[in-house]
Amino acid sequence: MLRVSVEHWPEGKKKGSTTIAFADIKRTRAGDLSDYEVVLFEDGMWRGAFGTVENYPRWSASVWDLVARSLASALSGAEELPKRPTPVVAPTHRLEGVSFVHLREIPEPARRHFERSIQGKARPVISGLSDPYACAWDWFDFING
Repeated sequence: MLRVSVEHWPEGKKKGSTTIAFADIKRTRAGDLSDYEVVLFEDGMWRGAFGTVENYPRWSASVWDLVARSLASALSGAEELPKRPTPVVAPTHRLEGVSFVHLREIPEPARRHFERSIQGKARPVISGLSDPYACAWDWFDFING
């Protein structure tokens, strides 16, 4: 079995690095034309992404060819890349002089990562607003890296 890991290295340093995703690629039929199954995980959890690569000619290309085809199969159901995603957009609201975004209006998977990035941060009190929200500048800082 092959495991391909995606790690985040803060400021390019291994110290403090975290694995944010991985793919398990398992050979299910051996031979010169082999079959593979791939399962994708994010944040250590299975995200429903599963694919297959069938009749793959082993030893005919770099291992990266098999990895790319496996990832594409799990993401799109075929050995081709899915359409490029569109940029993440969340509407900005303004109330009592404060610009903010509703967390519920941020599409996944950006919402999950953004919520993690603002944990423990102070938020202004906006009267009449009971659902979860965050300051717009935190959102724009997050999106802009």
